[in-house]
Amino acid sequence: MKLYIVSLLAGILAGAVYALIGVRSPAPPIVALAGLLGMLLGEQGLTVAKRAIQGHSITGAWFASECIPKITGTPPTGAPTEPMPAVPALASASAHDGNKK
Repeated sequence: MKLYIVSLLAGILAGAVYALIGVRSPAPPIVALAGLLGMLLGEQGLTVAKRAIQGHSITGAWFASECIPKITGTPPTGAPTEPMPAVPALASASAHDGNKK
């Protein structure tokens, strides 16, 4: 809930700044929301595609526990039935980030 309040306050602040400098918002609200929804769906679409390419099954239970919470912003209700292994390139990159000074 706190995240939604902070997001709303950030939006109000941005709207106030737009009003102060006399600029209209960059997109009508419904267009902006449709664009944000498209971004969320595209992000999860790539997750599903990567999983399929790696030969893992894509079940409704996995999708509901792994993708739906990220699209809707709700906490996951359970663990995925078949966890997706970490991508080696990403795992090694994050390991090297901790060694930077």
